[in-house]
Amino acid sequence: MLDDLLVVGFDLETQTEVYIGERPLEQWRALGYGRRQTVVCFYCLRGIDAPTGTKVPLLARGRIGGLVRPHFAHPAGTAPPGGHSRETVWHINAKHRLARWAATLPNVARVRLEQWTEHRDRRADVHVTLVDGTRLALEAQRELITDELWQARHRDYAAAGVRDVWFMRPDTRIPHVLFAEGIPAWTLYHQDGTAEARLGEPHERGPQWWTKDLRLFGLHHPPCAGDPVVRERFPLADLGLDAGGVTFPPAMTQHLAEQAARARRDADRARRQHEQAHQRRREDAARPIRPWEPTPLPPVRPVPRPAGPEPFCEVCHRPLAEPLVRYGRHILC
Repeated sequence: MLDDLLVVGFDLETQTEVYIGERPLEQWRALGYGRRQTVVCFYCLRGIDAPTGTKVPLLARGRIGGLVRPHFAHPAGTAPPGGHSRETVWHINAKHRLARWAATLPNVARVRLEQWTEHRDRRADVHVTLVDGTRLALEAQRELITDELWQARHRDYAAAGVRDVWFMRPDTRIPHVLFAEGIPAWTLYHQDGTAEARLGEPHERGPQWWTKDLRLFGLHHPPCAGDPVVRERFPLADLGLDAGGVTFPPAMTQHLAEQAARARRDADRARRQHEQAHQRRREDAARPIRPWEPTPLPPVRPVPRPAGPEPFCEVCHRPLAEPLVRYGRHILC
């Protein structure tokens, strides 16, 4: 993947790391292989996959509107066998991309690479100090990290008063221990300069759901451990930093606020309905119970006896059979 193959240059004259997008291609070509040769491979110079101090002048390749975007490359036969480690290349690019991005934000006072914490417990890939004094550690994580190792880093940063912010390499699984601790995780893409957030889908509304954290019943960030997630990708330049870490663009912030407001309205309605039903049950329970009294049977009204000589039952006044005439009633009357 191209994200993992972007070579970083080093300018021997200015003693700084350089990126292909910082100047027009013609300027880089004048400084690279076959000409002044003052722009060399940063990785080889630093001893990554090559002896420390190796100076390999770089080629600036690409053209405007071409299928492959501009990039630095080793001349034929000068790259390490198999090329530089993808993970290492991504990590170095990520650190510098994050540092350049943070330095553009208006509320950032200082940005430093590879900065140790006060007691030298941890060294942040990018250490950021905000204008309000908040300190952030931007961590570019190139491979899956165990829960135990991440927790140790997180606690060391917390003890030093530093908020850790995590950016993962594409196709690297994000440990859910971050979400269990309420820490967001972002995926950083070099190819188009974007970062991807994972948001938790709304939780199911169970019994008395309104007594819980209402934020979880809308789209929420960060997700909870085990949540189904929705992925949202943003240009890195549209994101910001504050004391909580990375901030969303205004449109996404508003969308999440609307989700939370809807959950609060639904919770208020459900709470009122629950309280009203509870009050009715209390009122019903408070009413005195009257003892049961049998309902009196209605009086039997005599049926008028038909006229005529035929013998009838003196009770039901229906005709009597001959054997019952002497008794004057039916057997069951």
